Amino acid sequence: MLAAERRDHLLGLLAREGKIVAKDVAARLGISEDSVRRDLRDLAAEGLCQRVYGGALPVSPAVVDYAARQTVAPDGKRKVASVAAGLVRSGGALILDGGTTALEVARALPHDLACTVITHSPTIAAALLDHPLAELFLLGGRVFKHSAVACGAAAVEAAQNVSADLCLLGVTGVHPEAGLTTGDAEEAAMKRALAARAADTYILASSEKIGTASRFRVLSWEKVSGLITDADPHDTVVEQVRELGVEVLTAG
Repeated sequence: MLAAERRDHLLGLLAREGKIVAKDVAARLGISEDSVRRDLRDLAAEGLCQRVYGGALPVSPAVVDYAARQTVAPDGKRKVASVAAGLVRSGGALILDGGTTALEVARALPHDLACTVITHSPTIAAALLDHPLAELFLLGGRVFKHSAVACGAAAVEAAQNVSADLCLLGVTGVHPEAGLTTGDAEEAAMKRALAARAADTYILASSEKIGTASRFRVLSWEKVSGLITDADPHDTVVEQVRELGVEVLTAG
């Protein structure tokens, strides 16, 4: 099989099965695992897959820059945000992550809701300035422009001094085996710091993130209370997540 044919085969396998196991592909095609791994390195370099131990997973489309992400699945993000906003109780404290889905959550919060919102995103804080009863706490640090959020040691330290009833967290990849992932190491660390300060953490994930992975793990499934997604409730990945004991809230 020519290299171009192997490439097409791998991409087709990834689309059909949602993952590639290098040793299985090598055995099936009668080639070495090194050849498969070399092909996967090339595909990963082109942004066509996310390499993991033993093979590869679909790459998340949510790793593009902030401006571009605003045009990705806007309807799905609004559906997810509507369900997420319903979890915020009057008088409660919310840690709200940054990113485009979280921004939709901020927009979906009732204008007259009395609550405390803690965020490391200046765009989230700005979106809530006209909510008269919302107390805002903005955590500072080095601004990571990809997601318009504060990250780094100063931001993590600030996060360690707050607490909340609920954390609504965005990720770029949702996979039953790879867990919850994102594309930047410092952002992943910040997300972990935020989640650790809330009684419950729910993941915001529009359908294009389901079954995909990014380079850095944010949390394992046992660390979260639930997943909010507009993906089909009968989607294989969604069912696998539910089997892990995670509550799945469907945003229809």
